[in-house]
Amino acid sequence: MKQAIVFMLLAASSTLAHAGNAQQLETGLIHALQLKPGTSERSGYSGKAIQAYKQAGLVGKKPNQRFDYTDYYLVAKGASFLGHDLVLIEEEYISQYIGCCVSPGAGVTVKVNGSTKNLAAFAEANRCTLTDPVDLNHALRDVAIQARFPNAHYASLSCRERDANF
Repeated sequence: MKQAIVFMLLAASSTLAHAGNAQQLETGLIHALQLKPGTSERSGYSGKAIQAYKQAGLVGKKPNQRFDYTDYYLVAKGASFLGHDLVLIEEEYISQYIGCCVSPGAGVTVKVNGSTKNLAAFAEANRCTLTDPVDLNHALRDVAIQARFPNAHYASLSCRERDANF
């Protein structure tokens, strides 16, 4: 009986730790996409936020694809962003000049749960671009990612330099 109680306590604490970690991951990603008040500069660093997802095992150690200046990370199940299912994180940066035109920043694609009003409000408040709906499978094929997602309502949020200066 004591072993069963200890097991239940460990399982409960593990669930709470996962929930807390998931919230920290989401908060870090949100911070990386938000603008510093009164500027066109992002509050956090997308690389740091993605590193946290790597450490949690929710994205691979390497991007699923690097296309032009952008790394694409498919997200394992169980991650969320503003109440929606997070499926893709993008990070655009220059590591080597390959031609015009890099626009540093990040973006996410989500499987929509309910309304996208919160995504639209976030986009407006942080000078991001919301694409709703988005054909996720077509978008992935365009960047040579071999993955198939079920037909559903997907939306993408781009929070890059060009979005903030638009």
